Amino acid sequence: MKRLTHLESYVRSVRPEFETMLGDLVETPSVSSDPRRAEDIARTATLAKQCAERLGAQAQIVTTSGYPVLSGGWDVGKQYPTLTIYNHLDVQPAQEPEWKQDPFVFRKEGNQYRGRGTTDDKGPALTALFACKYAVDQGVPLNLRFLWELEEEIGSPNFQDALDQRHVVPRPDSVLVSDTIWVSRQRPAISTGLRGLVAARLSLRTGTTDVHSGLTGGGARNPLAELCAAVHACVDARTGRVKIPGFYDEVLRPTAAEMKQFLSSGFQVSRFKKAYGFRSIRTENCSDLLKRIWAAPTFEVHGLPGGHMGPGVKTVVPPSGEVRVSMRLVPNQHPRKIFSRLKAHLKKHNPDVRVESSGQLEPFRGVTQGPYAQALHQAVQAGFGKSPSLIREGGSIGAVALMERAWKVPILFFGLSLPEHGYHAPNECFDWGQASGGIRTFVEYFSRVADHSAGGDSSLRSSGQALRSE
Repeated sequence: MKRLTHLESYVRSVRPEFETMLGDLVETPSVSSDPRRAEDIARTATLAKQCAERLGAQAQIVTTSGYPVLSGGWDVGKQYPTLTIYNHLDVQPAQEPEWKQDPFVFRKEGNQYRGRGTTDDKGPALTALFACKYAVDQGVPLNLRFLWELEEEIGSPNFQDALDQRHVVPRPDSVLVSDTIWVSRQRPAISTGLRGLVAARLSLRTGTTDVHSGLTGGGARNPLAELCAAVHACVDARTGRVKIPGFYDEVLRPTAAEMKQFLSSGFQVSRFKKAYGFRSIRTENCSDLLKRIWAAPTFEVHGLPGGHMGPGVKTVVPPSGEVRVSMRLVPNQHPRKIFSRLKAHLKKHNPDVRVESSGQLEPFRGVTQGPYAQALHQAVQAGFGKSPSLIREGGSIGAVALMERAWKVPILFFGLSLPEHGYHAPNECFDWGQASGGIRTFVEYFSRVADHSAGGDSSLRSSGQALRSE
């Protein structure tokens, strides 16, 4: 690793530029779920392109049927393998009353950076970009590319459009996704899997207008009550056990070795409750809780719009109602099959309930063995001075399954977010400690991948199928 001897001085020298770029990106509110932010999304793409070009990369804004994708990087030679780093630049809304500042005003407090998007995912994206810059300047024989999406927070509905444009989004030999979260600052974490998602709207209409409950109650059907019963038919609200027939048939349960890794991650039930503001949870058992949030499917209720929502009491029976639900899926579960089972189950329970899909994402099981996994493990150890644990990610990243299907290459994960960073929460933040350690880790990983390839390890340039864990 002689070519990396000046890495520490580089990390110190780029901090001011990193902070300037991060501030500019944070103060451009790229909320993909809000149509009113379309111009901000476009500005984010332009700004990101300028950031990449400032560091010497080639960059192109790739148009899709929705919001654009930014594709670019450094091509140092056709004889070398190509590594693509995936991040996203769109962000969650920031309407929570708990914000202590304007969420789209960048604030620096010592080593901490505050504002929506700092940790999810603009800070990690810039971290990887600065690492790429150093590796290329030091002559690491690896083509380094980046792919920055602007629709990840809404399920990547048009990401496939970008992948289909192969002249601007070429197929790499491997992918590194930097959009995951550690369990604890004390122990780095490498995610090895993602849960999938089936989102749905359950709706029921039994009338044409609000009616007085004193005049009609007892005779009128109540769509909100019936929808609550429909939800009860799907899930036990106290235990979380899903009641849909066949729901658990294909679930791939974690092995004893995986559970050992989960438990070595530094996860603490008390810290989990504090980080997310829980007064109580379904289980206080650490092993059971880890299975539930990383390796088990779920059924969740997100909203129950309908009827009187204003102040005071209005004793009406509403004519219609809606429940918004989702199911997180684990490896081996198939979104279409699960959605079909949901529809069939509710048709038997209440045939008048209409079930509509609101989006589907496939679960993903990543690489855990082979040269890429070994290189990443060693790089994290070098970058942060601590051995990483292998965990799973409870959330979903729609682009990952699409990249796997389109490219059939190894996909690994290394994110930099921490629970205290407020991932998807008010008062989101990032910090220089994670950024600086991240630059070191990425550079080490790039160098090790290049060294493996130079050593004649042809598996690093294969389709990667042999590297997939079975």
